[in-house]
Amino acid sequence: MPGPGVGTEAGNVGTAIDYRLRLAFTAAEPVDHVARLGILLTGSYESDARQRMRDVGEELIERLPETVMRLQLDNRELPMDRAHDEEEDLARLLIAAAWYQVNYRTSIGFAFTPLAIAAREDPGAFTLDRLLQLPHRDMVADVVAQLYKAADGPLDALRARTRPRDCTPAPTFPTDQISVDADLAVDGLLLDFKSTRYARTLRQAEAWQLAGYLLLDTADQYRIDRVGLYLSRSGTLAIWWRSTWTCSEPAAARSPPSAPRSPSCSRTARLTSNRTSKRRKTGCVTC
Repeated sequence: MPGPGVGTEAGNVGTAIDYRLRLAFTAAEPVDHVARLGILLTGSYESDARQRMRDVGEELIERLPETVMRLQLDNRELPMDRAHDEEEDLARLLIAAAWYQVNYRTSIGFAFTPLAIAAREDPGAFTLDRLLQLPHRDMVADVVAQLYKAADGPLDALRARTRPRDCTPAPTFPTDQISVDADLAVDGLLLDFKSTRYARTLRQAEAWQLAGYLLLDTADQYRIDRVGLYLSRSGTLAIWWRSTWTCSEPAAARSPPSAPRSPSCSRTARLTSNRTSKRRKTGCVTC
């Protein structure tokens, strides 16, 4: 569980680990498109603080891709994780990007982020270095810990079996009425990351979210034949065939299996914490 310094920032920590896990599969989008939009929106009002937020955001857009490329995060010949100090520096960059994406989703919420508060208090002193000092050490440690758990579990095995060009970060499902984005499409697998404290179960809201993605992909743009959920706090990966979610029986949609079993894995597993590294390596559950 996260340290006390995470507090109300748990959601942004979750966004940051989402970013980090995507980058382990593909570096095609080093800066999330929603974070970019949030940076653009900071300059929509005339004020010194807003202009500084925009300028610093533009610097972040330059720094983050440079860091991602230097660390070769999606290189399958390298492990998923990097040195601890490199992961901490990267976590700070990703948390900053997470704060900017809040501005796109809710300007009211953005006003209460450490980023916006620091910029308003002293616009002249608000720099990229200042921004990267703002994340509490517990936030940084939480992101790094979840990454290390992923590097020693079934998600790492999935990464090893794929290629960057087969991965799409933040796949979008635009329609005439709404536009939503998932976390990752991996060679026919639509994968969503969750850092929720509910690390042992599949909640109904998460089930409906996965089903919604399938219903919105009317153009079959990503050729999805499986959907998956990765619980980053327990290191558990669950995968279901598409037919499990789109079958005609309503009960299957209302009550998706909370403990799917795999006919192809050497072990079956429930959505629980894995106790040893060996079990984590076989923690992929397929239905």
